Amino acid sequence: MVSTTWIIAMFLLLEAQFSLGRMVPSNLGFLVQGSPFLFNGFNSYWMMKVASDPDNHHKVTDAFREASTAGLTVCRTWAFGDGGDPALQISPGVYDERVFQRVVTRLNVFTGVSYRDEAMIMAWELMNEPRCQTDYSGATLNVTDKTLANKFVNVELGWVQEMASFVKSIDKNHLLELGMEGFYGDSIPQRKQVNPGYEFGTDFISNNLVKEIDFATIHAYPDVWLPGKSEDEQKEFMERWMWNHWEDARYILKKPLVIAEFGRRSKDGLVERDLYIGSIYRDVFRYATSGGTMSVVGQWKLDMASDGTRMDDYHDGYEIILSQSPSTSGIISRQSHAMNALMSQFFTRDNIIRLA
Repeated sequence: MVSTTWIIAMFLLLEAQFSLGRMVPSNLGFLVQGSPFLFNGFNSYWMMKVASDPDNHHKVTDAFREASTAGLTVCRTWAFGDGGDPALQISPGVYDERVFQRVVTRLNVFTGVSYRDEAMIMAWELMNEPRCQTDYSGATLNVTDKTLANKFVNVELGWVQEMASFVKSIDKNHLLELGMEGFYGDSIPQRKQVNPGYEFGTDFISNNLVKEIDFATIHAYPDVWLPGKSEDEQKEFMERWMWNHWEDARYILKKPLVIAEFGRRSKDGLVERDLYIGSIYRDVFRYATSGGTMSVVGQWKLDMASDGTRMDDYHDGYEIILSQSPSTSGIISRQSHAMNALMSQFFTRDNIIRLA
């Protein structure tokens, strides 16, 4: 199987103290120097392009400042470009491997450290929302070994295994995740009932069982996935979606789970958006207290005010501008502080156990 298709993103740590030790995954969550690391984060995919614009690159600093004020400690952003020079995707389906390697091995001009050694990078993502709609079983996207390949009628070893191994051969210092939305496939057929009525050729279980994949992710857009459904029906779906993935991540994958994207369009009403975010946060906190296997990267997406600049190009109806959304900002800030307090409790408890 020839697979040279990848799109990468990175998870950035905003808090320097978490870079003092290497982060490792476990079935109980992320660990730094043996202590749990919980976080509340955000998406700002636009940072790379805005940072390259001399008139607007200050907005990246402003975004980090506002996020830090709200207690957000992890940022997910894109690290690729389609077209232009240099481009990762030169033309549809054609990729420049040299550009990919340049991202991972690039020298940070501020610290003088290669990205693969950069402590402020938490993780790499292989692709945003990979799909294979020619094979709904999820096997083509990835089959992890020849035993599983035989189960799926001798399909070749898949894209995930190939690309995950490639990334780890370049960078063994950082965590790696796939970028999946969380749709189930044929490995556990009964779990397909959890999907929102359709499939995209991915398999949350088998795709994330690849040993080089360090943690699992899900996305959540019930307003888009379940059009025409009532608020109660969408809420029930979200509860099932989160519960099943939390359970599978903990007991089958034995890896941490991150809600990498979720959102609700502001046109549906700011009160409704706040209620949705609040309900997600409550469930995340509840699962985190039971073992710390779930964190949030999370809202799609954190933007800056346009001020007559090109930021308007990135506003898609899901944007959250903290300075203009005090109620939403308050919900985000409270969740950040709650997760940080919970992490402190775990840290204190673990230290007491070590000293006992």
